[in-house]
Amino acid sequence: MPDTDPPNPSDLRARFGANLRHLSRRAPSISALCREIGINRTQYNRYLSGESFPRPDILHRICEFFDVDARILLDPVEEIERGRHGLTSSAELQDFLGGKNVLAPPEADFPSGFYRFTRPSFVDDERFLISIVMIYRRSGQAFLRGLEAREAMRRQGLPLDRRMREFRGLVIPQFNGVAILISRRGGQTTSFNFLSRVPTFENNFWSGYTARTISETETGARFARQVYEHIGPSRANALRAARQSGLCEAADLPPFHRQQLKVGQALT
Repeated sequence: MPDTDPPNPSDLRARFGANLRHLSRRAPSISALCREIGINRTQYNRYLSGESFPRPDILHRICEFFDVDARILLDPVEEIERGRHGLTSSAELQDFLGGKNVLAPPEADFPSGFYRFTRPSFVDDERFLISIVMIYRRSGQAFLRGLEAREAMRRQGLPLDRRMREFRGLVIPQFNGVAILISRRGGQTTSFNFLSRVPTFENNFWSGYTARTISETETGARFARQVYEHIGPSRANALRAARQSGLCEAADLPPFHRQQLKVGQALT
C-alpha cells in the first residue's frame, strides 16, 4: 500500500495552470498558440486559470507542442527545464559552445515573434529577398521558422510545396548579438547567421551577415549582409508584411533596410 496520499485534483489543476502560463509566454499570442495546437481558446483559458483539466488526448497534444512530459502536472516547469540537456550538451563540447546548456538569448535581447528580414538574393545577383520568419521559444531554447520564397525555389528547380519550402533554425546567444544555424528539412547545407542590434528609436532592428555552406565552385554568393526587423507577435501584421515578400529590386526595399544593407558596397 502507498504511504502517501494521492495528489489533490485541485492541486493538479493549479500546478498545471501555473506551468501552462509559464510555457505560453513563449508563444507570439495565445490565439496563435491555440490555433497551432488545435484547442478552443475559451477552454485553454480555463486550463490557464486552473479551473479545468484537459482530457488525456488534449494533454498529450499540449505536451508534444511544448516538448515537455507529464511532470508538468506535478513539478514546476522551471525545475523540469533545468534538468534537461541542451542540444550541444555533449561532454566533448560543453565547455566550448556556451556552457553545459546552450539556452535562448534573453527576450529583451532578441524577442519572440515575427521578423521581416532582407538580404541580397542568392539566386539573382541583381535582386534582393524580403521574407518573414518567426522566432519562438520551447524548453528554454529559441528557434527560427520560415518559408523559402516560391520564386527562389522555382529558380533552383526545387518543389514548391510548403513542406519543402520550410526551414528552421536554432538561435543561440553570442557576444553583442545572436547566432542562428538554419537548414531546410532534410537539407545537406546550412546557413550561419550573425546579428547584432542596431540602435533605433523603436529598438527593433538587427543587422549582420549570413554565410552559406557551399563550395567556391558553386554559383551564387556565399556571404551577404542581412537585416532583421521585429514586427511583433501579431499574425495580422505578419500577413500584411508577407504580401510584400519575395524577390525585389533595391529601390523596393524598405528604406532603413536598404541603408543597413549598404547596397553597392562590398561585404568585408
